[in-house]
Amino acid sequence: MPPRKRSDAQKTEIVLRSRNKRSRSPRELEPEAKKHCVKGSGSGRGCDSGCLWAGLGSLQVPPPCHSIIRAFHQYKLGRAAWPSLQQGLQQSFLHSLDSYRIFQKAAPFDRRATSLAWHPTHPSTVAVGSKGGDIMLWNFGIKDKPTFIKGIGAGGSITGLKFNPLNTNQFFASSMEGTTRLQDFKGNTLRVFTSSDTCNVWFCSLDVSASSRMVVTGDNVGNVILLHMDGKELWNLRMHKKKVTHVALNPCCDWFLATASVDQTVKIWDLRQVRGKASFLYSLPHRHPVNAACFSPDGARLLTTDQKSEIRVYSASQWDCPLGLIPHPHRHFQHLTPIKATWHPRYNLIVVGRYPDPNFKSCTPYELRTIDVFDGNSGKMMCQLYDPESSGISSLNEFNPMGDTLASAMGYHILIWSQEENGTQK
Repeated sequence: MPPRKRSDAQKTEIVLRSRNKRSRSPRELEPEAKKHCVKGSGSGRGCDSGCLWAGLGSLQVPPPCHSIIRAFHQYKLGRAAWPSLQQGLQQSFLHSLDSYRIFQKAAPFDRRATSLAWHPTHPSTVAVGSKGGDIMLWNFGIKDKPTFIKGIGAGGSITGLKFNPLNTNQFFASSMEGTTRLQDFKGNTLRVFTSSDTCNVWFCSLDVSASSRMVVTGDNVGNVILLHMDGKELWNLRMHKKKVTHVALNPCCDWFLATASVDQTVKIWDLRQVRGKASFLYSLPHRHPVNAACFSPDGARLLTTDQKSEIRVYSASQWDCPLGLIPHPHRHFQHLTPIKATWHPRYNLIVVGRYPDPNFKSCTPYELRTIDVFDGNSGKMMCQLYDPESSGISSLNEFNPMGDTLASAMGYHILIWSQEENGTQK
C-alpha cells in the first residue's frame, strides 16, 4: 500500500536532538536484536563475512597504527609510507563513529525524499529533493528557517540533484516532470537543458563537471544526453535498453563516464570516443537491475549497487572484472527510494542502508535497519549506525565533503548524524 499523504500541519518538522538524552546504540537494544547488530571498528557480521573478495592475497594493506600521532611522526621521519598513514587515519575515524548520533532531523515534505546533495564548500548545508518535486536547502548549523521550493506534486519527483560547481547559489535537477534544468534557490528556472514534452519520458539521473563544463543526464528509456553548460547539446544516444538509473563522471578524468541501468548492466564510456550504443569501453553485467554506479573520490574505483543483494567494487586496473562482491540486503520496493551505496569522501569506506530480507542468506530474526559501513579494501563490515527512535530504511546516505557529518534520507525524514560531543558545535 502506498504511503498516505500528510496534511500541511504535518509537513515541516525540524528537531534539534537533546545531547543529554543519548540515543542507544544497537548494543543497548533488546537481547534478541543486539546480538545481530555489531557496532564499532573491526567488527564482522555473519551474513556479510562471506564477502567474495578477489585479489586480496596480492593487496598490501598495512597494519593499523594504534596511535595517529605516532603514524604522523613515522611518516614525517620517512619510516612509514603514505598508505600506512592513511590506514591510521581511517582507523581513527572508524573509532570516532562509535559516538555518532542523530543530532538533528527534519520532515519537510508530504512525500518521501528521493535525492540528496551536500553543498560543496559549506559543511553544514544540504539540499534534498522529494517525490513531489519539492526541494529544501537546509543549513542545519543555524536556526533560520530552511529555504523551501514547492514542487508540482504527483509526477514531479526529483531524481537527481547537484549544486552548480561554478555558482553554488544554483543547482541542477532532473525530474519525472520531464526536464533537466538549472535553478536558483529563489525558485527561478535559469535554463532548461532537456525537456521530453511527453509524460512517457522523464529524466532519472544527472551529473556535472566544472572543469569541462558538461552536464550529462539519463532518461527512463535508455537515452543518455551530453550537453555543454551553455545549453548546447553535444549528443543524445540510446546507450541502454532500459531506464538509466545513474550517471557518473569520473572526478579525476571527467571524460570517463559510468552509466547504470535496470537492464542489469553498468557501462563505462570515453566521452571523446562515443559514436553510438556499441562504443562503450566496458560493459559490466550484473545479476539484477542496478541502482547506482559511482566513482571513488580518487577516480580509481567504481562502486555499484544492484536492486537486491549485492554491492560490487571495480578497480581501474581491470574495469571488466569486479575486485570484490559484498552480499548485502537492500532489495527494491516500489514505494521506497532506491538504496544507493556511496563512498566516504576521504577514506576508502562504503556507506549503505540495510533493508533486512527474510530470504537473504544468513538473515537473522529482529535484524535492524542499520546504516552499514564497509572497508573498501577488504569488504569487511566495520561499523553500523542505528537510532531506535528513527528505525526506518535509510535509502540515501552521504557524508559531507569534510567527511565528518552524515546525511540520511529515511522516508519523509532527513537525518543528520555527527559525533556526539561535536553535534552542538555544528
